[in-house]
Amino acid sequence: MTAQGTTRNGVWSGMVAVEDTALAVTDTGGDGVPVVYLNGQFATQGYWKKTIAELGGGFRHITFDERGRGRKSGTSADYSFEAAVRDVDAVLAARGVERAVVVGWSYGAVVGAHWARRNPERTIGAVLVDGAFPYDWLDDAMEKRIRTLFRRLNLVMPLLRPTGLTPRLSAAEQAESNIELGKLSRESELGPVLDAITVPVRYVVASGTSFGSKQDEQEKIRKGLDSAIARNENIRLGAKVASNHGAILRKDFRAIADSVRELAQ
Repeated sequence: MTAQGTTRNGVWSGMVAVEDTALAVTDTGGDGVPVVYLNGQFATQGYWKKTIAELGGGFRHITFDERGRGRKSGTSADYSFEAAVRDVDAVLAARGVERAVVVGWSYGAVVGAHWARRNPERTIGAVLVDGAFPYDWLDDAMEKRIRTLFRRLNLVMPLLRPTGLTPRLSAAEQAESNIELGKLSRESELGPVLDAITVPVRYVVASGTSFGSKQDEQEKIRKGLDSAIARNENIRLGAKVASNHGAILRKDFRAIADSVRELAQ
């Protein structure tokens, strides 16, 4: 892999080439504990601004946009979950980071859980933000709902793509990614991953709904965390906050930062 970028006021930003694409990466540098941030499924690195500001210059903050997300990261023939996990390796290797705190929100929390389980020697700890709950929420009816939702969103997404607010994945690719996440979130799939984690993990859990959920669906999903905490002493609840899934990074960034500080000590 190769990296090309520029440094301004100590902050490096540029492109990291990986496989058939390149990822837009920002690295604040410095001697602080490295923290790598993993985005929501179709979100961008900009969502972490408040958490990064709260933690401040005592940490080295590394953010990136996944394949086909944001304004700069390239498209790819592979938008699979495994590609997302590989990209964490690629970004850290390109920036010369051996060990880091991993912070992931939503889809990024599942990526972070898998990466921490596979790389205990490289993981200082993991903060999982309203994601990585082992629960069987995907059935045939939900799969149909997902496909219908993304077909409808495809009517407006092309208008927003130049701004980077929506991914450059097709509606079908986004639906398949969401369905893959549902399969990976099943108790039989995610439960063993969480059971095998040997580094400290803190969950910051939202309240209420998430995009596309109905009534108390999301709270039922979050209850799946209880069994994981009971089985693995490395996993703890860092905070249960009032904001919902979509607002947690904007409104409860202090709770996220508190968990990062705890694990970085």
